[in-house]
Amino acid sequence: MLKTGDKAPKINSIDQNGEEITLDQFKGKKIVLYFYPKDMTPGCTVQSCNLRDNYQMLLDKGYVVLGCSADSPEKHIKFIEKYDLPFPLISDESKEVLNAFGVWGPKKFMGKEYDGINRTTFVIDEKGIIEDIITKVKTKDHTSQILK
Repeated sequence: MLKTGDKAPKINSIDQNGEEITLDQFKGKKIVLYFYPKDMTPGCTVQSCNLRDNYQMLLDKGYVVLGCSADSPEKHIKFIEKYDLPFPLISDESKEVLNAFGVWGPKKFMGKEYDGINRTTFVIDEKGIIEDIITKVKTKDHTSQILK
């Protein structure tokens, strides 16, 4: 499991447009990398819209925002268009990024256990070091957790 002070794992994946996306692209910038279970679901929509609504404030503080789930690029495009999301969404259908960050694993819902994405946000500094890991995400007020 990753902890604060660790170097963030490398990402080599694609965004909603099928274009390559890596953390190295954002060297010298602070990154908010949020992992969420699924496009168009209630909690994920609320969380993504909270980040959208506070996006300019995050930019002003020097952050780049990236979302990541196992959804396809096509689903990401629909999600972005429906909710006017201004930031890229990483499509990790292979779960390489999810596993590298340790967010894929056992979950429980309504008494059933299954593997899925554990909602987690990593705040990464300009040098690629993990500054904060938010595991108890408040979907309606996520930006304030990041900027605390």
